[in-house]
Amino acid sequence: MTPPYPSSDTVLVVDDTPESLHFLTDTLEAAGISVLIATSGEATLTLFEHVVPDLVLMDAVMPGMDGFETTRAIKALPAGERLPIIFMTGLTESEHVVHALESGGVDYVRKPIVVEELLARVRVHLGNARRAQGSEFALDATGRNLIAVTGTGAERISWTTPAAERLMQTLEPTWSRADGALPRILQASITRMAQDDAQAGAVTKIDLGTGETIELIVVGRPRPEELLIRINHLDPQADIVRLQGHFGLTQREAEVLLWLSYGKPNRVISEILSISPRTVNKHLEQIFEKLGVETRAAAAAFAVRVITQ
Repeated sequence: MTPPYPSSDTVLVVDDTPESLHFLTDTLEAAGISVLIATSGEATLTLFEHVVPDLVLMDAVMPGMDGFETTRAIKALPAGERLPIIFMTGLTESEHVVHALESGGVDYVRKPIVVEELLARVRVHLGNARRAQGSEFALDATGRNLIAVTGTGAERISWTTPAAERLMQTLEPTWSRADGALPRILQASITRMAQDDAQAGAVTKIDLGTGETIELIVVGRPRPEELLIRINHLDPQADIVRLQGHFGLTQREAEVLLWLSYGKPNRVISEILSISPRTVNKHLEQIFEKLGVETRAAAAAFAVRVITQ
């Protein structure tokens, strides 16, 4: 019988009771899941320095760091922000359940554990995590530089596409995603956008003084405390040369495609290039033919891949 989970799924079980560890390890491995174990909060955090599981089963009550404190510490790590954590508790008071969820848990199961219920909850949250990762991969495959920031001054990165992470490292080589903070070059502008309650479509530009510009565009607010921003690194002359050479475009076609890849509508492109919207459309028809695409989105995606290579 084929296990109901991909063999790559790994669950970390955090519990200080040998009997519970043995039972949970046998149960999960029988379902085709790889299991890691930790017997304390301190051991859990040490393990995270070497490996990140796909899901954590967390005992609520342990000596030293309890499950609530350990979960908060995991959630403070960049690798743990989106990690699903399911609490295991024998406590029946509702305030303990609330405490578990407020600490960062996504779900809980009662002890003594019912195997079918445990596996069902694990399956659901592993599936949700995979779908979230798939969405992030799809966004990154388009070359989009997207970041989500939180905090009173939008100073903390809660999520980023790998493409955006690579761009920020290029802009500031000493910056590291592991710090959870924004690169210094972006901090002031993004903090100002957050404090001004900038809404979708708001744009801020940072002049790098070399003919290059960083453009920050508010995409939206997925949650009240979170701001989703697209980062464009605008280096028009260099990008135009890349597009011309790669696709065999004329100078003007490359210019139109460039600004299309920057997310500009035809009206704005016509203003930037001082040509009519009708002329922009004619150039787009030629661009679509040369690229072998039929939509603006496809043409923009092709251009972004070339520009970000």
